[in-house]
Amino acid sequence: MFYRSHKMFARIATIILLIGVMSIMEAKSIYDIEVTTMSGETIRLENYKSKVLMIVNTASKCGFTKQYDELQELYATYGDQGLVILGFPANNFMNQEPGSNQEIADFCRLNYGVSFPMFEKISVRGKDIHPLYKYLTQKESNPQHSGKISWNFSKFLISKDGSIINRYAPNVKPTHESVIQDIEAALK
Repeated sequence: MFYRSHKMFARIATIILLIGVMSIMEAKSIYDIEVTTMSGETIRLENYKSKVLMIVNTASKCGFTKQYDELQELYATYGDQGLVILGFPANNFMNQEPGSNQEIADFCRLNYGVSFPMFEKISVRGKDIHPLYKYLTQKESNPQHSGKISWNFSKFLISKDGSIINRYAPNVKPTHESVIQDIEAALK
């Protein structure tokens, strides 16, 4: 009896240890996370190391969809200085991004002239949350700006070293003065 209890305890301890190791291994930094482009290519965010990133969950049928214009304006203005906008379509809110990846890419290009990187549709909350948004919203990796995504066009500004500088609510326009100040400071 003691042997079986000891063996079971050892198994449970091993499982707990593995879970702890897995959660540590999930993403030590934002650069550890893999994402998939609209064309189906899987890349690591380390490809954007030493760039300032603005990560945005997007939707084509949202009241904030017109922010694509301002996101593109930011990319055109600051892209040469090291700012990269990363768009992540999500259908988590009232079915406002129902299209396929190809339909979303076409919509963004034709209606807003989007030339910044867009990625495949993901989930930004719930049980199927993408690892990127888990990293961006959990307290362990983002103690100052954690919390569930509340709506489309939530924006995260990431420094050149991968730390989260700020989070902007959906109703904060990408070209708002405070956002511009944060971007310009991060690019220095």
